[in-house]
Amino acid sequence: MTVDRGLERERRTLTAATLANGPTELIDFVLPLWAGAAIGLSATEVGLLMAVEMALSVVVRPLAGVLADRWDRRHTAAIGALLYAVSAAGYAVAQSAPLAYGAAAVGGAGGALLWVAVRAIVSERLAEDTAVFPRLLSAQETGSWVAFVVGLTLVGSFGYAGLFWACAAACVAAAGFLLAAPRRSERVGGGAAAGGLGAVGRRLRPMLFAVVMTMAAEAAVGLLLLLHLQRGFGLELREVAYVFLPGAIAMSAAAEYLHRYVLRFGRRVVLTGASLASAAFAVGLAWAPNPYVIAGLWVLSGLAWAAVMPVQQAVIAEAADGQVGRAMGVYEAACLVGALIGSVAAGVLYDGARWWVACAVAAAMILAGAVVVPRTVRRLGVPDVPVVKA
Repeated sequence: MTVDRGLERERRTLTAATLANGPTELIDFVLPLWAGAAIGLSATEVGLLMAVEMALSVVVRPLAGVLADRWDRRHTAAIGALLYAVSAAGYAVAQSAPLAYGAAAVGGAGGALLWVAVRAIVSERLAEDTAVFPRLLSAQETGSWVAFVVGLTLVGSFGYAGLFWACAAACVAAAGFLLAAPRRSERVGGGAAAGGLGAVGRRLRPMLFAVVMTMAAEAAVGLLLLLHLQRGFGLELREVAYVFLPGAIAMSAAAEYLHRYVLRFGRRVVLTGASLASAAFAVGLAWAPNPYVIAGLWVLSGLAWAAVMPVQQAVIAEAADGQVGRAMGVYEAACLVGALIGSVAAGVLYDGARWWVACAVAAAMILAGAVVVPRTVRRLGVPDVPVVKA
């Protein structure tokens, strides 16, 4: 029986994405609490720790895109996974702030190499299978919710160090799957002659601006919800995680199913509908009486993002003109910039405005995206309804 090398390459990459995304999301979730409880960092120092990881990730992502276009993408992604394993191990043994900051820097660089290259690999079959990015999101979110369930169940027995070591082991396994994937048959970066990072950034500028807007809105809503659960309802770490869990499960289960609506109604209609659903979630938060209702509303938000994110990534890949690695690099850098803006805005809103005002502002940000994002699809010249090449 003949094995489709491209399909096998995708399958192993998706397995690696599942293994790596769980530790990534789990560490980001527990890191602030661990930094304060285990090594005594102040709130300002915890903020600096998170900023170090994000800053390195923003800087390295465009460079990771160049590597993904010029070098074997499996190796780029595997090095990223191994660096993230080193980062998790660094947290496991850290007894002081400098080592924690070093681990954060390594993790930021590793995450950049890993996810830019993984998305570039997945994009290789986009022309023959338009559902590749929904499958990637499904794989990532499956890894996320499984890691949360297992990790937060075991953290009481093994402590934070045991949790970080388990995350490191999962990332090493992810690197193994990437290295075991078949080599791509054709040469990477055939369209590199179209220009460098600057040319790619200019070509994708409309979508990058829209991505910053949508990611700022997502980050603002997520942080507002987290703060409200912790301070408004007094929930502990595990209880907060279980409020987020239904949304993560919904994203993993629904991403491929929602792609059918993209094929039926087109990208612009789905992007608009998903933005409206997400805005309804933000408004609903203002009057949610308890965490159970919030968990149900979070499912609505999860379904919206399960529709939006694969469309964004597919549009970026199609508009990349053969430079998918570079395109994914600048796309992910834009995502992080948007997340930073949204996080800062959410903190200011939560401290300086009434709860319902903060929710209304977040909803307005999302509604602005409902107008801007669909227009960018048309401006980039990609098909509204994805086309499978014969």
